[in-house]
Amino acid sequence: MIVLFTVLLLVQLTSSSSSSPPLDLLKQVSPEGILTRAVSSCHPRFFNQLSSGLDIIGLAGEWLTSTANTNMFTYEIAPVFVLMEQLTLKKMREMIGWPGGEGDGLFSPGGAISNMYSVMIARYKYFPEVKTKGMSAAPRLVLFTSEHSHYSIKKAGAALGFGTDNVILLSTDERGRVIPADLEAKIIEAKQKGYVPLFVNATAGSTVYGAFDPISEIADICEKYNLWLHVDGAWGGGLLMSRKHRHKLNGIERANSVTWNPHKMMGAPLQCSAILVREKGILAGCNSMCAGYLFQPDKQYDVTYDTGDKAIQCGRHVDIFKFWLMWKAKGTVGFEQHIDKCLDLSQYLYNKIKNREGYQMVFDGPQHTNVCFWYNPPSLRGMPDGEERREKLHRVAPKIKAMMMESGTTMVGYQPQGNKVNFFRMVISNPAVTQSDIDFLIDEIERLGHDL
Repeated sequence: MIVLFTVLLLVQLTSSSSSSPPLDLLKQVSPEGILTRAVSSCHPRFFNQLSSGLDIIGLAGEWLTSTANTNMFTYEIAPVFVLMEQLTLKKMREMIGWPGGEGDGLFSPGGAISNMYSVMIARYKYFPEVKTKGMSAAPRLVLFTSEHSHYSIKKAGAALGFGTDNVILLSTDERGRVIPADLEAKIIEAKQKGYVPLFVNATAGSTVYGAFDPISEIADICEKYNLWLHVDGAWGGGLLMSRKHRHKLNGIERANSVTWNPHKMMGAPLQCSAILVREKGILAGCNSMCAGYLFQPDKQYDVTYDTGDKAIQCGRHVDIFKFWLMWKAKGTVGFEQHIDKCLDLSQYLYNKIKNREGYQMVFDGPQHTNVCFWYNPPSLRGMPDGEERREKLHRVAPKIKAMMMESGTTMVGYQPQGNKVNFFRMVISNPAVTQSDIDFLIDEIERLGHDL
């Protein structure tokens, strides 16, 4: 299907002349021609990624944003959006627990870039000379992050000149949470080798297990050794909206910086990610280059409203309006209901399969909406444990996933983790999902996997 669709697109492109009327070209790329061949990530049976669903208010905001077709780098060309961003970021900082919502922040092109910002800012805080002199002006710096953390921390280490060997992975417990004692031991070990510990990333909602690292205990260690504490709440940050679940992020108010992606758990259209920083002014100090053709100091307004110089980009998409509009329409209570419903559904799934024949849980009880499990077809249920069984089980999830894709009925992710063979990772972030969709998923896995 992919090859056929690619050929059709190429035929359309090569056969259309430059004189074709625009309306004729639009007819060739009609919704029937594109959307029917695309993956419907807004469908309530799409469970494949952390971002899913389609919020109609957010969609309206994205349409208006595209109509405005402006840029976030200066107040003079995006005054309303710049003010919306400032007010919304302040509210997010208040929800983190920083006094008065003080601090700084930006919306960035995704959680990976937000995480990279945090590493850049930490380096600037402790070694500002690197901005002008490069990494040769600093000692060997090391970063610490969970073995279950998002790969963007290692990518930041590579891109910013630390090197991936200097991104030290921390051991986790059976639920995927960082073991604080291991962090302290590895800090001491790094110092004994002559390295300089700089930065610790705590994950609030890991990608696979949905694990929440013990932020308060990690913060104690960071304060003891004077390290920058970042919380990657790209996936779990939305739980701050829920009175029932925000305790899972206890201690986040002690972080120096936080990543929070409303396009994940809160359902904002892609993409919508914020980097939030407790210290005001440090973003500008880290990134400003004072380009005179954009950031003139003698404009007719207060130029502190210009945001472009504190970003690593020049052009920056307007990601704020859709999220601001959603928050205005739904309110914090509306987001809370959305989040609580998704977590209730994950518990519903867990309760249905934990003792069901053929299912085996990777861990007991979901921390987030992540429910991880193996499905054992009838052919494997009486088979003794051993390498042969592991190899066969490893192939089950990919085969079922492939059949799901061919039939177009549902979509759910899988992966190995450490020494564990492939298992399904079910995630729910779409409030349109119902219990009947969960029931369908279970029945579909059993139908497709019965004869494997």
